[in-house]
Amino acid sequence: MVHAGSVLALLGLSFLLPGVVGEKHSLFYLCTVQSRNSTDRIYEFSTVTLLDDRQIDSYSSTDGVRTPKQDWMKDMKESEWTAGTDNLKYDGHQLNKILDIQMKDFRHDESDGHTLQWRIGCEGEKHSDGSVSVLNCINEYGYDGQSLISYNWTSRKWSAPVSQDGVTEEWNAGYGQNPVRRCEECEHWLKIYLQYNTTETKQSEVDVYVFVKKSVTDLKKLTLTCLATGFYPKEVEIKVRKVTTSLPEHLLSSSGVRPNDDGTYQLKKSVEINEDKPADYDCYVTHSSISTPVIKQWDGKCSNCQSVVIGGLVGVTIGVSGALLAVMIYFHMKKRKIRGGWTDSGHTDTNCKEDVDHGLVSLNLLNNKIPR
Repeated sequence: MVHAGSVLALLGLSFLLPGVVGEKHSLFYLCTVQSRNSTDRIYEFSTVTLLDDRQIDSYSSTDGVRTPKQDWMKDMKESEWTAGTDNLKYDGHQLNKILDIQMKDFRHDESDGHTLQWRIGCEGEKHSDGSVSVLNCINEYGYDGQSLISYNWTSRKWSAPVSQDGVTEEWNAGYGQNPVRRCEECEHWLKIYLQYNTTETKQSEVDVYVFVKKSVTDLKKLTLTCLATGFYPKEVEIKVRKVTTSLPEHLLSSSGVRPNDDGTYQLKKSVEINEDKPADYDCYVTHSSISTPVIKQWDGKCSNCQSVVIGGLVGVTIGVSGALLAVMIYFHMKKRKIRGGWTDSGHTDTNCKEDVDHGLVSLNLLNNKIPR
């Protein structure tokens, strides 16, 4: 197991090694303990373990069973599985004590139903030689949906919202679990899980697409979108470039990294561009699965611009046709009036009606020539 000094050294000096880039991985435990329906102040505890944002197991104190969620976990040694399960049970007992103390400090009654949440984990890097180094550790608590306290690795102290100053003093005085030890344990289990999870942690190369369509907010502009998909791990960088110059991020809209159904990820970034000022745009993508960046050039085509143009032509043609019909009727009425074509009853004669019908037929013939 890594010593405390080594962990802190790695956390403090990792930013000085920009040339050393490996696979990014993470391991997090999301734990919850609830006071409702307790017996003899023994509260219900549950936890979910996430490796690279994928659930790998779950545990509940209700039945005391730890359930694997990934097939590769069945290949773990029995001693490793048992040790991991024992750690979860121990965490449940510790959180039970912390929740009990917090309810007393806040003068809360357990029958009201209160919840303590704990997020503990680490982020690391796996290098080409198989070694794993920790880059960051997370250790934070929440009470009834509000932030309670968290460990600051820069100051190496517990910190809490201003309203929880009393809690901070207690924890910095020694109350609470040792964050450095927990970081060591997280790194230890991250290495073990990555040894077994060789299939799902295998890198997957990124596919890059670029497409353009009419903007939905400004018909004089186009929306250019860069899509990177099918990649793993989830860390990826997309730059939208104009004549090989990256556009500033504040001009782009991003979907954020999202999971695909097959366990890979996707990321989409878009930008509004002027339709009447064409330029060379491309998508510049970097990912750990590829040795050189992927550059996807826009071919200058717009996926729905033609339909928008045709729709506009149809509207203009129909408008012109309507105006033409109105002019025909106007001059015809004027002609009939000059000839005294109004009947005593105030209605037009049948010749006028026939001429109007003829105008409608002409309009229909014209409309039939409009491209659909």
